Parts: sequence; C-alpha cells; structure tokens
Amino acid sequence: MQTKQRGSAWSINLAFTLYKLLGYKFIYYLMYPVTFFYFLFATNVKSSLKIYYERLEIPFTSFVYYEHLRMFAISMVDRFISKYDSDSYVFECKNKKEIQKIFENKTILLFSHFGGWSSCGNKPITDNTINMVMQEVLLEGIKDIENSIEKKVKNTKIIDISKGPIPVSIEIANAISNDEIIAMMTDRTVNKKYKYEMNFLNKNAYFNENPFKIAYRTKTPLLTHFTVYKDLQTYEVIANELIIDYTLNEKEAIKKAIKDYAKRFENILKQYPNQWFNFFDFWEK
Repeated sequence: MQTKQRGSAWSINLAFTLYKLLGYKFIYYLMYPVTFFYFLFATNVKSSLKIYYERLEIPFTSFVYYEHLRMFAISMVDRFISKYDSDSYVFECKNKKEIQKIFENKTILLFSHFGGWSSCGNKPITDNTINMVMQEVLLEGIKDIENSIEKKVKNTKIIDISKGPIPVSIEIANAISNDEIIAMMTDRTVNKKYKYEMNFLNKNAYFNENPFKIAYRTKTPLLTHFTVYKDLQTYEVIANELIIDYTLNEKEAIKKAIKDYAKRFENILKQYPNQWFNFFDFWEK
C-alpha cells in the first residue's frame, strides 16, 4: 500500500530525542503545542477531513480538527518509540488466545491506516512471521530516523510492492505456503485493477480487493484488525475473523466479504472517528 507519510523529520527527531532525555509523559504533553502548530499551518489536510466528518455526520469544529491532528501526532511518535522500547507499550486483546491460535497458521490481516497500526507490529502477539505488504513513501529525514533505530522484533518484515507485481506475488505465495501471516491495507490500493467500489458511510468508495481475492483462492483465513488508541502507550487490538462463503462463486463471495469488512470499519470509525489517518478524499472518483 503506497502512502505519502505526513509529518516532518525535525518534529519527530525532536520528540524522539526529548523522549530519551525526559520520558514519555513529557512527549505526550509536548504534542499539544506541536499539534497547534500544524493546526495553524497544515491546512492541506483540513478539506479532506471535513469531507470525512460530513460522511460521519459529525460537526467539523476547530476542536474536532485539532484533536484529529493530535491523535495523528501521538500515533507518529508511538510508531518510533514503540520500535525503540516496545516493552513500555501495552496492546490489549480481549480474545488474545483465540487470535493467537489462528496466527499459528497462514492468515491474512486486513489492516487500515487507523490508530496504532504502525506500532502494533513492534510488539506482535505471535511468534509467527508477519509480512507487511506495502510501499510507504517516507520523507527522507523520517526514513533516516526509523532506520537509525535498531529493530528488536525479528518476526516482522516488509514485502515491498515497488518491486513489481510478479516478485510481490511470489513472496506472498511463499509466505502463505510457509503458513505465515500476511498484512495488507484495505483502505488504499496502488493497482487500479484491485479497486473495488462499495458503499461506505452512505456513499460509494474504493477498497483494496486483492487481500480478499488471495484469501478466496488460497482458502486463507481473513482477520479484520484495528489497533485503537486508549491511553498513554496503551492500545486495544480489536481482531475478529471475517468468514468467506466458499459456497458462492469468487465474485459473489468477495462482494459479500468486502461488504462485511466495510460495515465493521464503519462501526469502528463511529466509535473512534479521530483515529483514521487517511488524509485525502476517500470518496473521490
């Protein structure tokens, strides 16, 4: 999944340096003035968020806008700090044992740019290998910061879609044949042929059809996966199996599965509207 990463290298580097000197609580409260700076000057995301909140039928006030930016700032900070010190984070999961059992074998995770999606991989609840299928276009400075942090988690890796469809397909097929986990973004897609139009918050939008196709053709279990921010360095993982009806043909089975996914995503967004970090018009044709 390709996405141009928001944020700036200088602010992330400052926050990360101050965290090592002064601790997490200082960084948490520092995000208030940092967010206010972006609230004043990062007007490029305001129009898309306004459209999003209109779809949710929530008044788009200055406070709502500010809080959405603040949640994004926290998620960005947590992305780097959780990689540096994963033990200081808590990822709660009410059905943890059930999910761990599913994770023992091949699984496809339906990810989205929601909440702490980029942090949860730094403290996975499984020993099985997790393959993130994505291409994240980081600003050079941000990429340098992330690369400077020693990776402590050994069972997560990236399948870079910039390699092209054939090498990526081979890597995905190998991972599935090895009973590994595949994580794919459903709320954006690079390849137009995988765009699937579905009603979402009362207006048609496009989802990534590819993980559903792969799941159907390889009979791999699907899991919806949302990492919800709850408190300082505390997230809740809401993961549930999404059943594919194999009695239907591929087209109908995928339509039903994506409709189910869209409904679950809607419910999550209605509960936690300021944790979706898709800063563009999701409903634009």
